[in-house]
Amino acid sequence: MATKKEKKPIEKKAPLKNVNTVPMYDSKGKEVAKFELDKGLFTGEVNKGVLYQFLRMYNANQRQGNASTKTRSDVSGGGKKPWRQKGTGRARAGSTRSPLWRGGGKVFGPHPRDFHYDIPKKIKRSALLSSLNSKVLDEKLIGIESIDMAEAKTKQFQAILDALKLKGRSLFVLDAIDKKISRASRNIQDVSVKNYKDFNPADVLSCDTVVMSKAALEKIPERFKL
Repeated sequence: MATKKEKKPIEKKAPLKNVNTVPMYDSKGKEVAKFELDKGLFTGEVNKGVLYQFLRMYNANQRQGNASTKTRSDVSGGGKKPWRQKGTGRARAGSTRSPLWRGGGKVFGPHPRDFHYDIPKKIKRSALLSSLNSKVLDEKLIGIESIDMAEAKTKQFQAILDALKLKGRSLFVLDAIDKKISRASRNIQDVSVKNYKDFNPADVLSCDTVVMSKAALEKIPERFKL
């Protein structure tokens, strides 16, 4: 007799992470509040396609394109025919600078070129939003109320890093960067400080943790206005 097929147990989906809030800390590393993100922007969706397009463009634009080789017309020497055309038993040769000869020119070698190209602004915005959403999903995006420094001292900025218990590469996104913050952070390895208008998806994806000031979090939606 035919036996009844056993029903497979229904797999329960893991609950979605809260992508609408990020923890807000003070400069001493104490969590003081939860910052509400724009629900229209921070939906938790990560479009890997646009991230690939942006990173491909970004890496291409970083290339200098100054590799160069000499063709047979650029190599010095070789003006005289090595031997007569016939009667020697050897192959015909017109110049010692031929690509077939040692010390001769290069065939189809690289020459200076421009690798730069651009993609639409909408794709750039979508890539930036996807990169930020990925950090929110991984709980690697946090907020800080403000960074107030009395002096441009590296140890003061390092104290903030230690208080926040940051490991690996860190990206600080601020609404304004004064000289004190710039000078205090520039000597710390694996730390970069960017204005909220200037950072890009490559900056976000290349770091382990993104730290954004409260003012920068409030102004971030301006980056996505069409």
